[in-house]
Amino acid sequence: MCRRSIGCAHCSYTSSLGYSCPGVAPGDTARPKVPARMQTMLKQRTGLRAGQASRRVMKVRAVAAPVKTAATAAAKTPLVTPEAAKDLYYDMVLGREFEEMCAQMYYRGKMFGFVHLYSGQEAVSSGVIRLLRPDDHVVSTYRDHVHALSKGVPAREVMAELFGKKTGCCRGQGGSMHMFSAKHNVLGGYAFIGEGIPVGLGAAFQSKYRRDVLGDEKADSVTCSFFGDGTCNVGQFYESLNMAALYKLPHIFVVENNLWAIGMSHLRATSRTSGDNDPHIYKKGPAFGMPGVLVDGMDVLKVRQVAQEAIERARRGEGPTLIEAETYRFRGHSLADPDELRSKEEKARYQARDPIPQLKSYMLEHGLATEADIKELEAKVMEVVEDSVKFAEESPKPERGQLLENVFADPRGFGIAENGLYRYQQPGFSSGTAIVS
Repeated sequence: MCRRSIGCAHCSYTSSLGYSCPGVAPGDTARPKVPARMQTMLKQRTGLRAGQASRRVMKVRAVAAPVKTAATAAAKTPLVTPEAAKDLYYDMVLGREFEEMCAQMYYRGKMFGFVHLYSGQEAVSSGVIRLLRPDDHVVSTYRDHVHALSKGVPAREVMAELFGKKTGCCRGQGGSMHMFSAKHNVLGGYAFIGEGIPVGLGAAFQSKYRRDVLGDEKADSVTCSFFGDGTCNVGQFYESLNMAALYKLPHIFVVENNLWAIGMSHLRATSRTSGDNDPHIYKKGPAFGMPGVLVDGMDVLKVRQVAQEAIERARRGEGPTLIEAETYRFRGHSLADPDELRSKEEKARYQARDPIPQLKSYMLEHGLATEADIKELEAKVMEVVEDSVKFAEESPKPERGQLLENVFADPRGFGIAENGLYRYQQPGFSSGTAIVS
């Protein structure tokens, strides 16, 4: 039985397939009201009520057919192939459904500690990471589950890690905030903001060094470091911008600006850029000699276009790019956050721009997929998510001795026995009867 059929008082926003608004009771499909300020604006501009504006547009369309131009023809040309569109849709729905399942598992006591969900920001992860090669690197933050999924880490391994099981991608020792996979070149999630950017810079440096110094012409891998708007006010960010530009490193800085650093508004935390009324992080790129790009982080196709150019530029040896993706998280900072600081109007405004139904509409409109294709992708996602929970629940917990592994070469100085265990773990060791030489 699907776990989503069991209600949860904390999970009002349960599924990308239902698209309920956060803060709206389950089953309530009422659309958010038009804010009073928007109603006033409509009256001033059109002299009509909000509900009358569309009727005027419909009358105009009925009288005069649109003139076909090169611009309108180009608008109908799909920006991606059907295969790429389906891959993006599958990846975004997987990220959403996986995170919403995490919420249910967390509130049922299957996960512990802090769990930060990515719901709402999927267009950034899918738009950037699905363009990368297996040998490219990704560095994340504490909101890292979906980045790992987009890079190819199996959902089973990510969910098992969240459950603290031995079969997790970090054998249960990383948890929610420290996803790592050497096999998939995911260089970790980092709990402290800005901590991962220099690590990403190091990965980009080794690629540059192998190519320019060691003469390996095939060494053209790139690194993408993801971080939030709050991170852009710490020192590592600026130091890394400087070094990346100085050495022309194949590094892409991806700012996921969701407007809130925990409970601090971006507009209150970051000083405005020169000549602007608001702060613009992307403008800090040109100050260090690299392109700075602002993109709608709720539109996966726009993110993909920007990312493709940045990746190709990095592979050509032309250096780093700073991308600011304006996005929004649909849940609180973490699952322990009551999310009382953000207004309902703000949440509803961004909920209306949900990137998943946007892509679905685009695919149907441009003939990239049929309704049957989309339902098939969604069904596959549900199977993968359900399977990941079953796998995590049935997986074994780590043994106590695992805590001492990967810390010291020989934790207590007694060596390793022939059977592979540490000698102090041998029967009789504490009584002095074990053979230690």
